[in-house]
Amino acid sequence: MKIALFVTCLSDALFPEVGKAVVTLLERLGHEVAFPAAQTCCGQMHVNTGYRREALGLVRHHVETFEPYDVIVAPSGSCVGSVRHQHADVARAAGDDALAARAEAVAARTHELSELLVDVLGVEDVGAYYPHRVTYHPTCHSLRMLHVGDKPLRLLRHVRGMTLLELPGADQCCGFGGTFAVKNADTSTAMLADKMSHVLSTGAEAVSAGDSSCLMHIGGGLSRLRTGTRAVHLAEILASSEASR
Repeated sequence: MKIALFVTCLSDALFPEVGKAVVTLLERLGHEVAFPAAQTCCGQMHVNTGYRREALGLVRHHVETFEPYDVIVAPSGSCVGSVRHQHADVARAAGDDALAARAEAVAARTHELSELLVDVLGVEDVGAYYPHRVTYHPTCHSLRMLHVGDKPLRLLRHVRGMTLLELPGADQCCGFGGTFAVKNADTSTAMLADKMSHVLSTGAEAVSAGDSSCLMHIGGGLSRLRTGTRAVHLAEILASSEASR
């Protein structure tokens, strides 16, 4: 199967190893990965901060870039949530019903990584090997917008050598929320403190999630406290194998 990678801004600019891990994983499973070089920001940041009119051009560009592909994947519940739940609305609010229909068609073919693996490709054991103690944080958008459920956990339970530890208060937000962390720093920091406390209580060597944004927030806090607990994207764990170690 040919799968287009929507890598997202954060992975492209700050965490390129996440995008590389998606490619490694999918190619190991026998699929061809295409990377549309024209891709840019999907416009989520603009919409979430009230700049819906300014997001229209980004929505149109995203649709034009990914329209040729039958299957699209992104290592981010947040960005997939934007494609599914914001793009058509932005186009419709601007009076462009034709673009809204095209956006809905692209959205229907766009999947968060765990959705693609479990629902589309029908695989839970991806042949991963990661000999560490890991706990998993289900990010808000993947949990509440995409309703991915236990798909990431089902994938992680098949990783050889890994001990998967249950995270207390797993469904509680980590406090990032994009600009929320900047505009409401005190509240965000308090939420982060709770999340870090729960992560550390598990004794995990690493905390994983499906969004680099939340991992940046949690991992930054853990690093500042010098806990030694790493933040590792789900894609990186699933791409890891005995041969790659």
